[in-house]
Amino acid sequence: MSEGPVVLVVGSLHHDIMVEADHLPRVDETAVGHRWYPKFGGKGGNQAVAARAAGAGARIFGAVGADDFGRFLLAALDRGGVDRRFVAVLPDVGSGMSVAIQDRAGDYAATIVSGANLALDPAGVEDPALWEGVRALVLQNEIAEEMNIAAARAARARGVTVILNAAPARAIPAALQAVVDVLVVNAVEAEMFGAGAVCDLDTAQAAARQLAARFDSAVVTAGGAGLAACASAAGEIRVPARKVRVASTHGAGDCLTGTLAAALAAGRSLEEACRIASDAAARHVEGQGA
Repeated sequence: MSEGPVVLVVGSLHHDIMVEADHLPRVDETAVGHRWYPKFGGKGGNQAVAARAAGAGARIFGAVGADDFGRFLLAALDRGGVDRRFVAVLPDVGSGMSVAIQDRAGDYAATIVSGANLALDPAGVEDPALWEGVRALVLQNEIAEEMNIAAARAARARGVTVILNAAPARAIPAALQAVVDVLVVNAVEAEMFGAGAVCDLDTAQAAARQLAARFDSAVVTAGGAGLAACASAAGEIRVPARKVRVASTHGAGDCLTGTLAAALAAGRSLEEACRIASDAAARHVEGQGA
């Protein structure tokens, strides 16, 4: 796919069903939508496509079912230029999927059904071909914990940078924490990890500082305010968000994470990578991204 450094994503693939409505439904409310459409998704898939769009070689280790959703996902990976040789097609389990509702302002809420994503085989990460040219590994929390630990340990043994996008938020076991180089979380996830409320760049910086005490580096995104990062080598970093007209926030975090991984794989500093990733996310939000 590319002669340059490769970003390997070990993670989820979801067939997203997007619903557009005036507002998100409350408990017991039946909201009326006005449009729906299928969309390629899963944090793993989105991040791999974003890394490829940012100029890196992109490879994904994942799984889909032997169903229409799975065929849709494989075709989307091909269109995105992602190496999918290590995506298993499983005959006895359905593909992962989600339903997401987006309101008039571009905000959304979603529910995922993991399906094949929970059937990944940790032994597969020992295949030497999987690691050819890889400089950065990206993980998320839409796959089993033991899968993340196996992939991160394999990456660390090969000198590959490990990036964990800890979403959805869940407790991070010590075995995984010990082999993560860069933690990426949004405001909600940072707070769920005990870093305090994040509402602007000042509180995002405080959260990044607190999380960096547990990880080599931490990046905390604060929505329209921008992002903050903290690292032992790079110190504290702030990147204010570029003001854009919001088309949709869906997938913006995945765009940022995949682009960040591509920049780090190319040898950029954490500060440079954060600025490049923030700009890519802004373009995504206004409808001009991958």
